[in-house]
Amino acid sequence: MADLPHIDELDKKILSLVSKNARIPYLEVARECNVSGAAIHQRIQRLMKLNVITGSEFIISPKSIGYGTCAYMGVFLEKAALYDDVLKKLREIPEIVECHYTTGGYSLFIKMVTKDNEHLKNVLSDKLQKIEGIMRTETFISLEENFKRQFPIT
Repeated sequence: MADLPHIDELDKKILSLVSKNARIPYLEVARECNVSGAAIHQRIQRLMKLNVITGSEFIISPKSIGYGTCAYMGVFLEKAALYDDVLKKLREIPEIVECHYTTGGYSLFIKMVTKDNEHLKNVLSDKLQKIEGIMRTETFISLEENFKRQFPIT
């Protein structure tokens, strides 16, 4: 197992603050942590270099731009050896926003966002189910996202 990066209490406080607001100014983080802005900059750069922080992003609300259906799908592969080929094809479908290689009944578990149920049906029948190597899929439509959060910093 790879060595885990040393994360001290200051790192944890910084991570807690930036995970709540990636756009928080370093000087505000510095004030909250009672250290200099330069120290915060150095710590954040170190955390990025260690891949503890892997980036920052603006989150687009799918509903606000007309994508109101969220679905999860279990994907059954014909053979495990087809994984790489299927994954390459799944990456080409823009409606798929997450893909996980899993244990259990499914080979893959994906998250898809579409405009509506008809759009979902079209993506399933015209794109997903035409991928060679996919035996079948099982679809779950999300009725509501109750919460989503960052990994807690403890």
